[in-house]
Amino acid sequence: MSTTQSDRLRGLVEPLVAAKDLDLEEIEVSRAGRRGLLRIVVDSDEGVELDVCAELSRAISEKLDETDAMGEGEYVLEVSSPGADRPLTEHRHYVRATGRLVKFQLAEDGELVARILAVDEDGLDLEVPGVKGRKPTARRVVFADVAKARVEIEFNRKDKKEEEA
Repeated sequence: MSTTQSDRLRGLVEPLVAAKDLDLEEIEVSRAGRRGLLRIVVDSDEGVELDVCAELSRAISEKLDETDAMGEGEYVLEVSSPGADRPLTEHRHYVRATGRLVKFQLAEDGELVARILAVDEDGLDLEVPGVKGRKPTARRVVFADVAKARVEIEFNRKDKKEEEA
């Protein structure tokens, strides 16, 4: 996708996304056979419900029909929330992942798997799980030391609400 097309699509889509109190995470245009594929990923602190994605998809479709931003050919529009294991790249991603287990690739210290306890402007307070019955340990990581980060999917973790009951 050209920068001009990307900027134009962002300009058309972003106000519609913001009107639903969502963040525009990604716009991707690709080919799917003879058709184009426009994939729009949105998120919020509370997550994104399917009905909101459907409403937003209709609004974006109407806006695109009024313009030639996608050209003359046919295209498929997908509006969705990010996957659970998407990379954490923005400060808001780390805030939204508070309480979750995350796999970090650190710039100098290799790999680390830890739970995010708190996020501030400079970095993260983490809980590193204990190994073989040992107690978890606290660790501070500054954002400058994080090369990559991705939420780890946990199948056996109890929900906070279950723990409080």
